[in-house]
Amino acid sequence: MFTGIIEDVGVVTHLNKELDNLHITIQSTISPLLKIDQSVAHNGVCLTVVEINNNEYTVTAIKETLNKTNLDTLKLNNQINLERAMKLGDRLDGHIVQGHVDQTAVCTNVKEENGSWIFTFNYDAALNNITIEKGSITINGTSLTVVNSKKDSFSVAIIPYTYEHTNFNTLKIGDVVNLEFDVLGKYVTKLLELNLYKK
Repeated sequence: MFTGIIEDVGVVTHLNKELDNLHITIQSTISPLLKIDQSVAHNGVCLTVVEINNNEYTVTAIKETLNKTNLDTLKLNNQINLERAMKLGDRLDGHIVQGHVDQTAVCTNVKEENGSWIFTFNYDAALNNITIEKGSITINGTSLTVVNSKKDSFSVAIIPYTYEHTNFNTLKIGDVVNLEFDVLGKYVTKLLELNLYKK
């Protein structure tokens, strides 16, 4: 379980493809604090630490993960948002994030305003995920508030701190991001869907 509050922005140092798996090695300030088998969110994707070497550590993404996230687009030196699992009893500064990406979206617009940025994303509405105005959304592991919610698109407003301390400062039009929709919204949508089938 995560909160969507990014702890560090790591740098991809090695990518090793083995059969359908991708071993990803990341340089990060949190590396010395990790342990084998620990869960860490990478751009919002919960992965298990399998190796640690000084300030670098390695995780493995399987085919299912690569098919449903943007991890298959990673390149050497890419920046990646990182968050360790939350501690029981800590403040929940973001919102409840599972580290399970629902689908990807494409950045369609970046608008710099006076002291903030508005990022707009389009996603495939056929997968029945929804946003609501002022609801929660996780983008590349970052807990954010939805503005301008539509059937297949939405925007988020990024403050300078978030822009500087996540990989939003590298995001451009056409880039693919990971989305995790609000877990409560997903359950409500599923229950409504099941109720419709009964009728």
